Amino acid sequence: MAIPSDMKALLLTGDGYTRTPSGSALEAMEPYLKLGSIGVPTPGPSQVLIKVSLASINPSDVMFIKGQYGQPRAKGQPAGFEGVGTVVASGHEPYAKSLIGKRIAFTTGVTNWGAWADYAVAEAAGCIPLLDTVRDEDGAAMIVNPLTALAMFDIVKETGEKAFIMTAGASQLCKLIAGLAKEAGFRPIVTVRRDEQIPLLKEIGAAHVLNEKAPDFKAALRDVVKAEQPRIFLDAVTGPLASAIFDAMPKRSRWIIYGRLDPDTTVIREPGQMIFQHKHIEGFWLVEWMRQFRDKRSPAIMEAQKRFSDGRWSTDVTAVLPLDEAMAKAPAELAKPNGKVFIRP
Repeated sequence: MAIPSDMKALLLTGDGYTRTPSGSALEAMEPYLKLGSIGVPTPGPSQVLIKVSLASINPSDVMFIKGQYGQPRAKGQPAGFEGVGTVVASGHEPYAKSLIGKRIAFTTGVTNWGAWADYAVAEAAGCIPLLDTVRDEDGAAMIVNPLTALAMFDIVKETGEKAFIMTAGASQLCKLIAGLAKEAGFRPIVTVRRDEQIPLLKEIGAAHVLNEKAPDFKAALRDVVKAEQPRIFLDAVTGPLASAIFDAMPKRSRWIIYGRLDPDTTVIREPGQMIFQHKHIEGFWLVEWMRQFRDKRSPAIMEAQKRFSDGRWSTDVTAVLPLDEAMAKAPAELAKPNGKVFIRP
């Protein structure tokens, strides 16, 4: 296919990191992005050029465009970490060339050529050739959430404890983990912000669903922790909620932080628990996991594709927005609960 010289993209207006963090909600796109035109990038030796079919909007994307993520912005470059599309050109390295013509899931984190554009550049080694049975909606959300779900549930399994806790229980990631847990006989304890989310989460595998806004939340939390004795805490929120959960957990508990949806201060209520109860606080970043556990990457990728293909997993879709309409419509769609928002160039 003929590759144009220019393309449309949602371009970053900020550089580096922000000095004024503003939380995880996206009130508007305009302070952080603009719809514009930019030259179609040329892939490097180990890279591929992708005609983007669909790109996802993840919480990490929102934190990134606001300058609050773990890597700096590059002003004037397209945003968007993850998507699905067809490889139309490549660098000269053999594996990159072998992907030409294939439909792939991809991430763009190290290239500064994001997925919210007509074309994107990605490292070939990080691309996933997709089975024909995987929908574009699942392919565009194939890497960040599914691989994180498999990796973090692997941590849970290694402890030998059946019960564990998750915040942001209604997120796509937690739903995937809850499904894994149900199959394996584990007992997730999840927190939500709305009562209407409770039945669905119990149906897909949660043993307990606690509304963090309920007046009896802390008492209910103490009762559940006492009964289930969970020692793994997978946390996307931090702030006062996470502090209260970690404080209530038993000896030898591990608080694993992979996001910061709450910008409020996170207080360690009793630091002595780290000394006398052997509690630990650590972080999880998928990029680092993929570097550290290369032997687990390929099996996890195939497992994710099989689950999407046979229907055990499915990406809940809130909206698919044309690229031209994303600036105006994305914030309102992202504010809706329970599903993913995608951008279609």
